[in-house]
Order: sequence, then structure tokens, then C-alpha cells
Amino acid sequence: MTSSELWSRETAERYDAGEAERSSTAFLGPTLDFLSELAGDGRALEFAIGTGRVGVPLRERGVPVVGIELSEHMAAVLRRKIDEDTLPVALGDMATTTVPGEFTLVYLVYNTITNLLTQDEQVECFRNAVRHLSPGGRFVIELGVPPLRFLPPGQIAVPFDVSDRHLGFDTFDLVEQILVSHHFSRDGEDGRYRRANSRHRYAWPAELDLMARIAGLELERRVADWDGSPFTQDSPKHISVWRKPA
Repeated sequence: MTSSELWSRETAERYDAGEAERSSTAFLGPTLDFLSELAGDGRALEFAIGTGRVGVPLRERGVPVVGIELSEHMAAVLRRKIDEDTLPVALGDMATTTVPGEFTLVYLVYNTITNLLTQDEQVECFRNAVRHLSPGGRFVIELGVPPLRFLPPGQIAVPFDVSDRHLGFDTFDLVEQILVSHHFSRDGEDGRYRRANSRHRYAWPAELDLMARIAGLELERRVADWDGSPFTQDSPKHISVWRKPA
């Protein structure tokens, strides 16, 4: 077990509704194009597959997908969508859990590597990817760039969403490299807000490249989004691809 916080049954049951926009065909199209091209004729392994937001439609495109998921509640929601024979899921953490066989692609989306709250665990996640990759296979991570330049002196909070039904902001511990995402969500019409938060260890692209090198991977490319747009100093996130030498 790693230091990742475990998603509860209540959170798992609400997850798909909260991510409806990111689960749409229009939104996921570039993601699925990107991943299926890298998988080629091989198999794909998704770390922290959750409720299958990406893994299920990728499997429906014909890519054999296997998942690893820490929360049994998230995996239970996924299982309502697709059976175990079609998309197997192993319960366990993404830093140490292994599944049989080799894969041409291992991927980790939507900032999920930050669920591992120590640098050592994040390095082990890279090593676990290497354990599963065939020679020449790729490890892909989608991750936001830490928005620390938005912090004025003396301030530790950065808002990331202010809408009618959701208020979200991150607070930062700059010494421990930990951020806490705070969410105030309004579900009903009575005006009441539900509060939730989660802890994450943020990491810079260069730090991830060093983790990859430690694990035996080489950076192949880095883009700003799934559509392949160039990564620049103003990009709020990146899609990074590391390759296992053949």
C-alpha cells in the first residue's frame, strides 16, 4: 500500500457525473487517438484506471486494455460498464502491483501520478511501468504544470474553478511539495455546498524526466495536450511520452 488516499464508495458513485464533460466522445477523441496510436497492435495497461473513463472507450476501439486500481469502489463502478474478461482489473497500487504479460503502452492520465505522495513512490511508479513494458514500449503521463507563478508573495492558494456549481482552489506546501485541492460543489437546488479535498504531490516535467531516467526510460516527446500542440512555457499541462529502449 502506498500513501495514496483511498477513494470512498460515495466518491466513486459520484465520479462519473462530475466528469461527464471529460467523458464525452468529443472530449476523449484526441486522447483515444493518441493512446491507440502508441499501443499499435499491442496491449495497453492503465495505472489507476478508476471508473474506466479512458480505459473502456479505448477497449471499445479495439485496443486490449488491462487496468490497475487502488479503490475497489472505483473498480466496482467500472465493472458495471464492462466485464472482467473484456477488461481485466487488478486491485492494488500503481507503484508495486503487477499483472501478467507485456504491454506496448502503459499510461497514467488526469494528474493521477500526484496521488502518490512521496518522490520515492513516484519513482517506483516509473519502475513499475518499465516492468510491464515490452522493449520499445512507451509510458505516457498527463499532468498539470504546478501553477506556482500565480502565487503572490505570502499567498498559498490558487483558484482553478469558479462556477455556479463548483468552487475549486489549491493550497500549496512549498517545502514538502504537496498541494491540497479543495472543492465546494453544489449538487441540489437548495444552495448547499458539499466540501471535499484531496492531497497530491506535484512534480515538474524535469523531475519526471529524472524519474524516468532512473527507471531506464528515455524521453521521446512532450506536448501540451492530446492533440499534439507544442509544449511551451505557458502550457498549463503536458502529455509526456517516455520510451523503453529496444
